[in-house]
Amino acid sequence: MLKQRILTAVVLAPLALASVIFLPPSAFSVLIALVIMLGAWEWANLSGFEDTVSRIGYVLLTGVACWLVKDMSAYVLLAISVLWWLLAFALVKGYPVSARFCHSRMLRLLMGLLTLIPAWFALSKLKFHDQQGWTIMLVFLLVWAADVGAYFAGKNLGRHKLAERVSPKKTIEGLVGGLLMSLLVAACVGLYADLGFARGLGLLVLSVLVVLVSVLGDLFESMLKRERGIKDSSNLLPGHGGILDRIDSLTAAVPVFTLALIVGGS
Repeated sequence: MLKQRILTAVVLAPLALASVIFLPPSAFSVLIALVIMLGAWEWANLSGFEDTVSRIGYVLLTGVACWLVKDMSAYVLLAISVLWWLLAFALVKGYPVSARFCHSRMLRLLMGLLTLIPAWFALSKLKFHDQQGWTIMLVFLLVWAADVGAYFAGKNLGRHKLAERVSPKKTIEGLVGGLLMSLLVAACVGLYADLGFARGLGLLVLSVLVVLVSVLGDLFESMLKRERGIKDSSNLLPGHGGILDRIDSLTAAVPVFTLALIVGGS
């Protein structure tokens, strides 16, 4: 499994970074919309819709919704996203009692829209704001570093469960390992960019926030998969599961990261 994860990551990571760096904003937005729509295909199954027609309908609905919100105020849409993730935190923290709020298939579809659309919107805004893609690369690297750090720290040092009822394999040691790895990446970026003390400290604080929210995104999808009785959102990516299994952390982290940058005037 680890070998498959590494091989898939070796292929996907350069492609993702190349699209961030070389694609113009409009093409990048379309590409991300297609990825989000693949995620919507899997989310429909998470919501209990197995038939092809319903899943295609949800994919098309998600694509149309992305187009409809493209000119919406970033403050408004991203603030809605933050409120949604606060609610998602309450659902994860209260599981399994909170599971009763996930029984409705239509409600789970709505949760999918609240998860996927702001992620597309935030990535599109970041690309239009910074066409070279440095800010997108930063949030990607922070989340990926947290994932790698958490995997190895949890595997080798994990003793204390983080959210046993939601995801039994996740540990506090893994969370700490992910935080440290992301902080190391942020520190290297701060030194390389010569941000100075104040901006460098701000980047470290933002990195902690991004990692914590990314873990929430992972846990929330794990909760829905547990309710659905499945291990992975699909088997599209060898060793990684489905699209949602790879972007669940980003769907939570990117909107929060983008709103923080906007509020901070970056």
